[in-house]
Amino acid sequence: TANPASPYQTIKQSNNQVTTMASLLSATNAVQSRNGQSCLPVHSSEGQATIPVRFDGTNLSISSNNPTANIIDGSSIDHGITKAPYERSFSPYEFNGGTTLAISGPDYAVVAADTRLSSGYEILSRNVSKLHPLTERCVLGSAGCKTDVDQLRSVLDIKMKVYQHNHRKPMATPSVAQMLGNTLYMKRFFPYYSFNVLAGIDSEGKGAVYSYDAIGSFERTPFSASGSGQAFLIPLMDNVISHKNRCDEQRDLPVEEVVEIVKDAFLTAGERDIYTGDAVEIKIITKEGIRTEMFNLKAD
Repeated sequence: TANPASPYQTIKQSNNQVTTMASLLSATNAVQSRNGQSCLPVHSSEGQATIPVRFDGTNLSISSNNPTANIIDGSSIDHGITKAPYERSFSPYEFNGGTTLAISGPDYAVVAADTRLSSGYEILSRNVSKLHPLTERCVLGSAGCKTDVDQLRSVLDIKMKVYQHNHRKPMATPSVAQMLGNTLYMKRFFPYYSFNVLAGIDSEGKGAVYSYDAIGSFERTPFSASGSGQAFLIPLMDNVISHKNRCDEQRDLPVEEVVEIVKDAFLTAGERDIYTGDAVEIKIITKEGIRTEMFNLKAD
C-alpha cells in the first residue's frame, strides 16, 4: 500500500501553493506600469490589471521551477481575447441602421425615413436625413452604411446633371429607377451597402414606388420598406396598403390618411428596433412638387 503523505511533504506542497499565489499577485502588481502592447487586460471583481502573455507554448502556467516568474503563457487559454494565433479582421462596411418606407397612391407617393444614425450601440446623430430628392418628382430613400449612401447619392447626382445638360429636361421617374438599378449593378462585385427605395410620380401622374436589392434588381410595387425596421413594417403594409387577407372592400387612400399610417408604422418600428427613432422625415410627392413633414419619435 502507498504510504500516506508525510507532514513534511504536506507543508512543502502548501508552501509551493502559497509561493505560486504570491507570485501571481506580485505579477499582477508588477505589470501595472508596463507597456500595454505586451500585456493583456485581466478583469475581475477584485479590480483590473494587466499580465504579460506569450504564445510560444513553452510555459502553460507560472513555472514551478521559477515561482518568481511573472509571465503567463496563453497558448492554451481562450478568454475571447487571448486565443493564439490572434485573428485580425477588417470590414469596409459599417451598418449605421435606419428604416425607410415608401407608399404609392393614385396621384401621389409618400416616402419616409427616420433620422437616427447609429453604430453598434452608439447613437452618432439624431438628425441625419436618409431621403435625397433626385428630381422635383422623385426621391431616393436609403438606409445602411452612411459612407456608401453618400457615395451613391454623389454618383446619381452626377448622372442626373449629365442627363439634364444633354437633354435639356429632368429625367422621368421610371428612367431614374432604371439608372439606379444600373448603378447598383455596376458595383455588384463590391456593392454599395445601402438599402434603397425610390418613390415619385411617373409621366402619367400616378404614384410610383420601386424596391431594390443590393445589386440593382428592382420592381415596381405598391409599397416598399428597407433598413433595420423592414421586418416590422412590411407585414403592416401588407394589411393596410396591399389589403391582403382582408374581407372588406379595398379603397384608394387619401394622402392625409397614408401620412398617418406612415407615422403609426414608424412608431411601431421604433418600439422594437433600436436603430429606428428620434424623428421621421416624411416627403409627399405630387405633380405640384415635394413637401416635407417631420414627426418626432422616441429618443431612447
